[in-house]
Amino acid sequence: MAHDIDVTIVRAFLAVVDSGSVTRAAELLNLSQGAISQQIKRLEEIAGHPLFVRAGRRLVLAPEGRSLVAPATQMITANDNLWAALREPPFEGEVRFGAPYDIIGSYTPPILRRFSKAFPSIRVTLVCQDTVVLMSELKAGNLDLALTTEMTCSKGGETLRMDRLVWVGARGGEAHRRMPLPVSFGAEACIFRPIAIAALRKARREWIAVCEVSNMEPVRATLEADLAVAPLLSHSLPDSLEILSDRSLPKLPEFRINLYQAPHAKPAVQAFADHARRCISASLAG
Repeated sequence: MAHDIDVTIVRAFLAVVDSGSVTRAAELLNLSQGAISQQIKRLEEIAGHPLFVRAGRRLVLAPEGRSLVAPATQMITANDNLWAALREPPFEGEVRFGAPYDIIGSYTPPILRRFSKAFPSIRVTLVCQDTVVLMSELKAGNLDLALTTEMTCSKGGETLRMDRLVWVGARGGEAHRRMPLPVSFGAEACIFRPIAIAALRKARREWIAVCEVSNMEPVRATLEADLAVAPLLSHSLPDSLEILSDRSLPKLPEFRINLYQAPHAKPAVQAFADHARRCISASLAG
């Protein structure tokens, strides 16, 4: 006898896994909190045991829930691939896609690889700029869609993932112990810069700028050389760097990875957006 699981309850499960709360999961999926709670309850009834436990204000996975993340992600990916195969026409043309430097190395390659394989006749033009610049370019019609890193999500956008801003340095490095604290920032338009500076000032931690450019290569070079620390998203770190646990460094807030599309997006752009959603959803199991 076949046993089928509604894909919507699996999406709700992964949304709560990513966001840590029913409220945020409801925002991600554009549903009510009651709908999300009911979907999680249905999945737990199928499983026969709770999938989440509460840790303070957050919901975290129970051991039984952790074992479901990988197959749940595979199910969503397979469902979306089937939907795409049924619905997506053989597009041609160009997609102009923007991403900020702080996540371009972690999230962009799998999106581009997957889309290129599915639509080899479509040329993708990649633009790397700070989030503020990308939003301006999108509004001006110079981009078709963009990923951004923001503390909130503006009208017309959708949040694909939550991630915490953390202090990062060389593995086994000493830069975080120096006074004043040497910091590598992005340029003036960098969204992380004012947040990190405000946190340092509130903590009364003296600092000095070592690098001020919105380009990950020089920032990474100063970090790997143990010349500075930097505020970066926790899921976008190369293996050569580590999250610093120094309690003298002020805590930084969570950010959203948002997706925006130009109004009246052509089918190729909508297809690219779907691939971005699937790739970032698949990364939640990592």
